[in-house]
Order: sequence, then structure tokens, then C-alpha cells
Amino acid sequence: MTGYKCIVIDDDEYAVAGLKKYIDMVPSLVLSNSYTDPVKALMELADAGKVDLILMDIDMPHISGIELSRQLREKTHKLVFTTAHTQYGYDAFEVNADAYLLKPYSLSKFAGTIAKLFPGRPAADKTAKQQDMYFFVKSKDENHRLIKVNFRDVIAVESKQNYVMIYTANQNILTYMSLTEVAEIMGQLPNFVKYHRSFIINRDQINSVAGNTLKMANGLQITVGDNFRKDFTDFLEGKLLKAGRRM
Repeated sequence: MTGYKCIVIDDDEYAVAGLKKYIDMVPSLVLSNSYTDPVKALMELADAGKVDLILMDIDMPHISGIELSRQLREKTHKLVFTTAHTQYGYDAFEVNADAYLLKPYSLSKFAGTIAKLFPGRPAADKTAKQQDMYFFVKSKDENHRLIKVNFRDVIAVESKQNYVMIYTANQNILTYMSLTEVAEIMGQLPNFVKYHRSFIINRDQINSVAGNTLKMANGLQITVGDNFRKDFTDFLEGKLLKAGRRM
């Protein structure tokens, strides 16, 4: 298993495109298929195997999401409605929906919902997924050109008010996001942690430690914050090679 398999059903092509982008940004998810025609979705999924997650709009032509979910609820472990309308809350409850995302919703809201639905995964699965994952961000310093970044190449991410600076071995990218939004995504990968309130770091990119100061692979130095010292000490103790210890 390399990720939770999910299906998107929404008659709005722009909504589908937006969800695909969000899914690509969440390492624990893999898109199996998407549909803009609920009838076609019903015909194909009725005979298909069970998936981990279906993300479904409610207000669709011919078959509403509520009606469709009654036919497909047994085909998914988790069901999430994505809708611009608030009045379907009770109907969603009746068909055992697991979450209700009200459009327009942010990447942070989406990733946070997924994290709650799938709270734990084996570390081996996460690591394998990380090796194949990348994302695109808009670079503020390059007229918002889209830059591809591999997760494994990220050294650290620093909060810069309304922006974050993404440090990699080859470049630094300033992009319009909050550190909270980045944490929702990278927090699902085993090596990305916060040891300072303004930074997320990749522990694989730590080159040396002097007291409470970390020197990263690109020379960046980060002091471990008081609130994070116990977590850092536990990590360091687990990695420290010393006499008498059996690995």
C-alpha cells in the first residue's frame, strides 16, 4: 500500500481539478478515478472494489450526492461530502458521511480533515510514499512561476509572516502559504517535524548538533525551542550511537 485510494465525484470540472490538486499535495492520498457524471460513477463503481475514500458533491444533475451515496456507501471506508450548501447536513448524517466540507475550503481544512479520518499509518508506508512525492509551488520571486520540489529534497520551511521560505539544497523558494498549511501536509511524513515555532525541518537533512543548535545540510542554523526540547532529546537519544548499545 502506497496511499489511501480515493474517488472524486463532482459535476463541476473546476471543483474536480481543485480536488485533484489538493490530493496531490497530501502524501497519504492516491487518486484512483474522478467523475463529473454521477450516473457514470454509479454504473462503474457499483461493480468495482472498495476504496478508502469517496469525495462527493451533493448538488448534481440526475442523481444527487445524497441519493448516490445510498448506493455507494458500502463501496468506501470513508465518505466526505464537498458542497457549497449548508442545508444538507442532516441528510449527510443519515447516510453516515464521515465529514462535510463546505465550499470553498482551504488546503489546510482539506488536509486537516484527511488527517482526522486517517490518523495513523505505518512508517514504512509513509517513507515509501515520500520517495515518490513532489509538489509544485508558486515562487513569489519569479513572477509566480510554478517550481517543482521533491519532498525528500526539502531541508526546512520557515515562516515569513504571510509567506513561507522553502529551503532545498539547490534553491530557496518564497511562496504564499502559512506554516500551518505546510504542517498539515508535511506532518503526515515521518521526517518532517517542528523543533522551533517558526520552522519545519527535515530530520534527514540535519548535519550536526551543537547543544540546542541544529546545523542543516545547507548551512542553515536553527535553535531548538524550549517547547520542543523534550521531543528533540528523545529523537537524538534514539539516534545516538554509543558504547554498549545494540542496534
